[in-house]
Amino acid sequence: MQETLPPRCSRRILWEQWPPVSCSLFHGLNQRLPRWRARRMVVTFHDLFVLTGEYSTPEFRTRFALQAREAAERADLVICVSAFTASQVESLLGVERSRLRMVWHGVRPLAQAPPTDAERENLVLHVGAIQKRKNLPVLIDAFERLDAGWRLILAGSQGYGAEETLERIARSPARERIELTGWVDDQQLERLYQRARIFAFPSLDEGFGIPVLEAMARGIPVVTSDRAALREVAGTAAVLVDVTETGEQLGLAVERLAGDAQERHLLREKGLAHANRHSWEASAAQTWAVYQELW
Repeated sequence: MQETLPPRCSRRILWEQWPPVSCSLFHGLNQRLPRWRARRMVVTFHDLFVLTGEYSTPEFRTRFALQAREAAERADLVICVSAFTASQVESLLGVERSRLRMVWHGVRPLAQAPPTDAERENLVLHVGAIQKRKNLPVLIDAFERLDAGWRLILAGSQGYGAEETLERIARSPARERIELTGWVDDQQLERLYQRARIFAFPSLDEGFGIPVLEAMARGIPVVTSDRAALREVAGTAAVLVDVTETGEQLGLAVERLAGDAQERHLLREKGLAHANRHSWEASAAQTWAVYQELW
């Protein structure tokens, strides 16, 4: 967390039952709004996979659905992080398109050029929670096609349905070449991005997919799912595969990339150019424009 705030900014605890004395605009950043009412209300929706798949407990789904529907109903404007999420907010929550605004996430720029392919390791990297939605058993199937010189690192804490992935790792013939890091901080994550030669992200459902854009910005060729918001976020700068049935397509893609330095270079250049078009500064400017609509 940033300790020194910019000028004209302050930080304090926001109690649900005690509204600010004066608040002309409130922005709920995570699909929720407080019970009290500001003069104008904005809410950001990141995803709605809780409503469309069994990726969490029934209790969490019930609570999430109630909060999301209330926030969508009460907000003057709804910011969605992708066109895919906007379509879900419209269809699943009944929000009219006139109240929807799309603001993509951005990516942090690097202080220096990322390592070249030759400077990297034979390492396949995944970044994200170890949970059912991330579809990691399929990635392990794909990884087992590579020779013994390759390693797989799964960077992220354990979440809902992690047991299936852990069991799949335990019985993998490549078990000794698979590393679970648990949660990593920004510095550890940056070191992993610097080492990896391939980034694989076979998620079944994403409202955006920030790790895909982060990997591209760090010069890593990306293989990801051709579904949800991932095809939108990756565009033509990644290898998109069907991951709904088995790991066959993902395995073929990872195997091909592992053996083809020229294709890795092509994807690296496409990814860098794609990521450079999406900054957090642009996201902030677009969000500010939404606020200005309500003045």
